Amino acid sequence: MLKLPKTIKMIITDFDGVITNNCVYINEDFTMSRKLNFKDIMAFSILRKNNYEIAIISGEKNSAIEIMAKKFKIEEIHQNIRIKIDVLKNIIEKYGLSKEEFLYIGDDINDIECLEYAKYKITVPHAVKKVKSVKDIQITESEAGNGAFREVADCLVG
Repeated sequence: MLKLPKTIKMIITDFDGVITNNCVYINEDFTMSRKLNFKDIMAFSILRKNNYEIAIISGEKNSAIEIMAKKFKIEEIHQNIRIKIDVLKNIIEKYGLSKEEFLYIGDDINDIECLEYAKYKITVPHAVKKVKSVKDIQITESEAGNGAFREVADCLVG
């Protein structure tokens, strides 16, 4: 069971491996696609309806992120980001957030700096070992792409 304070105003998250199941599908025309779970899609709606800001910092660029950004009016979308910590710090500064007011969700080594920087940090059960060993990290019960993001939303709103 996740434990998060009511002071959180923004959820900053990776996409692949948190919102998706970390898989890509290669189509016959060599494009890639991803599967999203409606539990996680509903989490975006729940968070936005409860006045939470959402930011996505992804190491990849994909249309699923753009679709979610448009559908839920998410302004902070950052794709093809290799070093995420600089983007995280810029977002925090732009919104004037303290460490009590945001959380970071990530699952792989390119998220470690952000997870270590954040006071409230969450990962998923299949995350790489180095991520799961970050001090004070919380791990969702649900798998990525199967309700993990919804679990975070329910904890904050519930």
